[in-house]
Amino acid sequence: MILTTLLYRASHLTVGVLAVAQRRQDLPLQYAGIAAALALTALSYGAALRRGWFDRRHVWADVLVTGCVLPLLLCTWGGVGEPALLGWGMLLGGSSSAAAAIALERFQVLAAVALLLVTHLIGYQLVGASPAVLGGHVNSLLSSAVMAWVMWWYLRRQGRLLDDANARALAAEAHKARYAERLEHHRALHDTVLATLTTLAAGGIDANAPLVRERCAREAAYLRRLIQQTADEVHHREIGQALEEAVGSVESLQLRVTAQYHDLPQVPPEVAAAFADAAREALNNVRRHAGTGHAYLTATGDGDGRGGAVVTVVDRGPGFDPERYVPGLGLRGSVRERMAEVGGLATVDTAPGEGVRVELRWPR
Repeated sequence: MILTTLLYRASHLTVGVLAVAQRRQDLPLQYAGIAAALALTALSYGAALRRGWFDRRHVWADVLVTGCVLPLLLCTWGGVGEPALLGWGMLLGGSSSAAAAIALERFQVLAAVALLLVTHLIGYQLVGASPAVLGGHVNSLLSSAVMAWVMWWYLRRQGRLLDDANARALAAEAHKARYAERLEHHRALHDTVLATLTTLAAGGIDANAPLVRERCAREAAYLRRLIQQTADEVHHREIGQALEEAVGSVESLQLRVTAQYHDLPQVPPEVAAAFADAAREALNNVRRHAGTGHAYLTATGDGDGRGGAVVTVVDRGPGFDPERYVPGLGLRGSVRERMAEVGGLATVDTAPGEGVRVELRWPR
């Protein structure tokens, strides 16, 4: 708005400079008038540009000096006796009213516009202007104030709408982050605590076995941290170490795993964590559904030169028909979604009587 009203004032000053330059010898007071208008414009708008907004004292000085006093001086002592010579001085009142409309309070705006209107009426009465000339300048004065105020109102309204939209976006992002955190905790609980409790409830293992008790203690510590909301789930392990921990976790529930690692690459920590968590759940599915106590895990570097990795989990169980099977939380959330979140891919290859092969690949 500062720049808009400054450009508006510059157009009026250009008219004034051209009008005064055409009558150098006849009306010397007009030189002083245009110089005063230029100086006051530089003061008012220079301060506004430095501060970021108008100083109301400068706006009032512009209205009173440039918009009111200068035209009347031109009429009384400037030797102006016809409307054409007074026009450039009255024209400055339009840009004065525009600045007043956006920088002053409502009643102050009305007062400033009223003063400018009275100046127009008196000034053009002194030089004998026709009603058409007076009406045109009054219309310009009022239109300048109204259009500046409407533009300023619209910009403020749009600013408020944008602020509200930003606030809603931030709230949505915060909600999304909280949901993602809860989902990650649900996945971890599904893959660890729930898997342990399900196995113990089935009675297939000795609850007093050292490995089982060690696993229960580790998962109890995780639950305690989760309740206290101080759990640090940021993994900084190599992919091989992360997979070994996943294998050890399910072996403590009496699933025998044959694991082979070959030429594993360096991957980001979050990718190593995703591989380990997805592999753990795939192994849990073998223990729960395959009807066999043996699984095979193979981890290798991806040979396409992109520095990726491929992990496969295979069992020799009865398999299933993919067309009739609806993926549960484990396969859908703990395996596929985990890999997708880090830019990876999880696929399941199975058929009745053929076992199940889960392939985890990063990148896609």
